[in-house]
Order: sequence, then structure tokens, then C-alpha cells
Amino acid sequence: MALPSSNLTRIGLAGLAVMGQNLALNIAEKGFPISVYNRTTSKVDETVERAKLEGNLPVYGFHDPASFVNSIQKPRVIIMLVKAGAPVDQTIATLSAHMEKGDCIIDGGNEWYENTERREKAMAELGLLYLGMGVSGGEEGARHGPSLMPGGSFEAYKNIEDILLKVAAQVPDSGPCVTYIGKGGSGNFVKMVHNGIEYGDMQLIAEAYDVLKSVGKLSNTELQQAFAEWNKGELLSFLIEITADIFGIKDDKGDGYLVDKVLDKTGMKGTGKWTVQQAAELSVAAPTIAASLDSRFLSGLKEERTAASKVFQSDGFGDILSSQPVDKAKLIEDVRQALYASKICSYAQGMNLLRAKSIEKGWDLKLGELARIWKGGCIIRAIFLDRIKKAYDRNPDLPNLLVDPEFAQEILDRQAAWRRVICLAINSGVSTPGMSASLAYFDTYRRERLPANLIQSQRDYFGAHTYERTDMPGSFHTEWFKIAKQTKI
Repeated sequence: MALPSSNLTRIGLAGLAVMGQNLALNIAEKGFPISVYNRTTSKVDETVERAKLEGNLPVYGFHDPASFVNSIQKPRVIIMLVKAGAPVDQTIATLSAHMEKGDCIIDGGNEWYENTERREKAMAELGLLYLGMGVSGGEEGARHGPSLMPGGSFEAYKNIEDILLKVAAQVPDSGPCVTYIGKGGSGNFVKMVHNGIEYGDMQLIAEAYDVLKSVGKLSNTELQQAFAEWNKGELLSFLIEITADIFGIKDDKGDGYLVDKVLDKTGMKGTGKWTVQQAAELSVAAPTIAASLDSRFLSGLKEERTAASKVFQSDGFGDILSSQPVDKAKLIEDVRQALYASKICSYAQGMNLLRAKSIEKGWDLKLGELARIWKGGCIIRAIFLDRIKKAYDRNPDLPNLLVDPEFAQEILDRQAAWRRVICLAINSGVSTPGMSASLAYFDTYRRERLPANLIQSQRDYFGAHTYERTDMPGSFHTEWFKIAKQTKI
């Protein structure tokens, strides 16, 4: 479609892989004429052709950056959807050479938040505005309504707010799944933690599947029925929904079900690792998310695990288990409760990480509002997020989701089943690192006194690190070694 000489488009988008194409079509479908550009020009033509086929949408393609930039009305707004790192800097250099003061660039990729803050400062020196905007929802979300997490220049956000409010996923009684996140790299950071929570969610669901299949001996049909039923209640979510779907897909290249033929090695793109690293930097406990990351690392050791399975194949557990009857209905209900309780802990960790970073950076993140914009469009969208929003509405300064009265009661109601599932898994030789980490997190957080007194005593013994006392103020050091040797007989 050729751009009419008398008109300019409302917005531009550079980077036309699947996510970029789908977001461009979404924007056009919502009534905003859009210019598109890609270094590989065939992608431009492909996008324009798709726009024609999908309703003659107002998408205008350009093969050179100058024509692309000049086709957009001022102040120009251009979204980039390119691979994080050097390609972002290269694209910025290409586009900014033709842009003017007051124009805006938005990075819609999964970028490290400090890179966004560096670029925002560099753009400001050129008189340009900059946003780092997390986009969640995958290909389908980009096309039909993602969750959007823009952070950076508030002026830039206001320039594009009307578009984002229409393009984002729409949730009844909740509104568009977009909000101005905050200053600097806050949008990218929030998207990063969203992905870390997603890692935890997927790991917990995989463990539920493993226990039901390996210990409960559920068939794929029974698994599909169980997950479909779960998706009608408190676990209703995108990930539970697609998991039920997966169990029903037959292998088109052979017999049986496709999921059983998929190699058990998990890929990753880095955001989960960044989340765990940031948790460590901020001294925020995130054991469920860390366990999910470790599980992905271990899944990559396929050859080593295959060899190890031969070394330990006669451990005796399999023979014991196969002779023990399992009440499938009871196990399904216990696993459902264990999954929900574990999920509360995982989200609590993610929210605590967001709060800690917000305090450090002065972002003033609204945790309830983040839960709201994750209710639609994104991968972790779930009915559960509405309860999180209400928890923060009740108490914006809530120190931990676990102590919200409603969540506290839900965990108490489910902990017996939670413990039964983990004990059963341990005794069966089936690993549940995510569920176990969640339970350990809960058990640690709820105890008034921990064995950390012994660790601190050890630190003072070998390193004179000092310690505090429970019965008097101040810092103390004891010559533990001398006293121990003097009292030995």
C-alpha cells in the first residue's frame, strides 16, 4: 500500500520478525496508520502483503530508513522490535540519524534494564525521548492484545498512550493491560521479573505433571481431563489451559501423543537468569524461581542424565512404588492444592523483588497495578492475579503476599496436601525442586526463630564477624576457640 502524499502515518515500527509483524498489524487494525521498516526488505514486503490479506489494514512499507522516518507525523514515535544488545544500538543509530528533537524511540524487546537507562540518557542528549517497553503475550498476544509495560520518559508515554490503550489486551472490569510503569528501565525490569515468575509457574506445572504421571500413572487423557478441570477454578490461567491442550495433541509423525516425543531439554533466553541474579544482588530470597532456573540447566544435561539413570537404575524405589496402589482422584486433588500453594510463594518472591528494586531506584512501582496489567495478554495471565491486586489494594505496603489474610488462609488450608505431595514425590524418587523450594520458603518465613544463630556463631568463631544478642543491644565477639580449648577435658 503506497502512502498518500498528503498524509503521514501515526506511528512507525522497525523490526519485522513475527512479533514485530503481529504488533504492527494489531496497531493498524485498531485504526492507527503505521509505517514499517526492516533492514531485510523482503520482511517489509511480507508485512504489507499480510496487511492486505488480513483486511486491507493501513500498513505502509519502506525500504530505506530516511523515507520510513519521514513518513511519520511529528512528534514521531517509532517502536523497535529487534534482538536485545548490539542490534538495538545499531537500529537506534540508523533511525536517530533522521529524527528530530521531540521524536521518540520505544524498545519493545527483552532488554537489560541498565541498557535502556544508558540509551535514554544518550537519546536525551540528542533531544530524543526514549521508552523501554516490555511486551508479553508471544505472537498471539502481539497480534490480538499483549500486556504492555512501558517505562522511561513520561512525556514519550503520553505521546503514545492513546495507541497503547487500544492495542493492549482488554480485560472486562479491569481495563487495558497497560500502565506507565515508571522512570528509567523500570518497564524492562518489570518484564524481566514477569518472565522469572513465568519460569516458576512453568516449572511448578511441570512438577505437577511429573507427579501425576510418574507416581499416579495417569494417562495423557486423564492428565488432559485433570488440567481442564483445574482450569475452571482457582488455577484458571493461560498456562494451565495450554497444558491441557498439549496433553490432547496426537503425534502426526507416529503413534501416541506428541508431548511424549518432545525432547526433555528446556531452552531459555536469559530473563530468568537475570531475575535470579537481581534477586541475589538485592538480597531477596527467590528460591522457587532459582529452582526453576536450575532445573532448566539440569535438563540440558541430557546425555549425562541418561548415563546417570543407568548407574542408579537399581535403586529399588521403582519396584517399591509399582507395588503401591495410588488413589488417583485423591492424588489429583492433593497436587492441585500443592500447585496453588507453591504458586503463591513464587509470586510472593517476584513481587518482593519488584518492591526491593523500586525502593533502590525510586521507581514507585504500584504492585497491585502490575498484577492488573498481567491479568490479560501476557503468558502468566490468570484469575489468581485479581487476588494479588486485591491484596495490594487492601494494603499497598504489604511486606509479603504470604501474610495477606486471604492468602495466609489459603496456604493454611492447603499445606497438608502440599506436604503429602512433596513427601510422596521424595519417597518416589521424583524431583519437585520448585514445590519443595516454595514449601521451604513458607516454612522459613513463618518461623520466629531460625538456626541462623548457629551460622552467625560459626562466622564469629572463624572470622570474628561479630554477632548480635537477643537479650541486649550491641555487637559482640567471643573468643570461641580459646574458650572451647580451655573447657575441653
